[in-house]
Amino acid sequence: MKSLVIAIDGPAGAGKSTVARHVAGELGYLYIDSGAMYRAATWLVLNQNVNTQDFESIVKLVCQANIELRLNERAAGGPVRVFVNGQEVTDEIRSQEVTRLVSPLSAIPGLRQHLVAEQQKLAFRGGVVMDGRDIGTVVLPNADIKIFLTASPEVRARRRLKDLEERGESPAFDTVLREIKERDHQDSTRAIAPLRQAQDAIPLNTDNLGIEAVVNRILSLCKRQF
Repeated sequence: MKSLVIAIDGPAGAGKSTVARHVAGELGYLYIDSGAMYRAATWLVLNQNVNTQDFESIVKLVCQANIELRLNERAAGGPVRVFVNGQEVTDEIRSQEVTRLVSPLSAIPGLRQHLVAEQQKLAFRGGVVMDGRDIGTVVLPNADIKIFLTASPEVRARRRLKDLEERGESPAFDTVLREIKERDHQDSTRAIAPLRQAQDAIPLNTDNLGIEAVVNRILSLCKRQF
């Protein structure tokens, strides 16, 4: 059976990671959360108190670090476990502080070049599902299947708020919505690898679709490739 390379892109809160995890699980593929890698890099910069305008030091720090993704044995279908230099930071990388900084730091050319190369190594043999914002356009432009997930800012803000509340944070909905819109603007207007739909990607709006329905649609597309 052909080992597919599946790229899932979209804005923050569209459901990329959850959908990608389930698709990978159904196919027995490796799931690669590219966003978690950028969040881990951002957490490391904050943890080491590096000036966020000192791009040279940031790139050096990230290139020397060991960012590792592991399957979540404790919760099947749950988020991947993320480690930085052997320390687990799975929960820490989802904080509001990291969320606010991850987009501008992800646009640093040297940092992005390093992490893209790491992601391409992981996907080299196929049998992978990778999600992010530039997977189908930059990281895996030759992916067998490209999906672009979308949802309204309000729906995505509600999803984000629920995740934060489950982690003990309680920001106002308006604050989360504003940050979602700011993140959209940053991601779509950055000079390097901006968020955009690949020409050959299939758009899926998740406003009124449950996870199972979205996953089933993608799996049906995969069956046509076998």
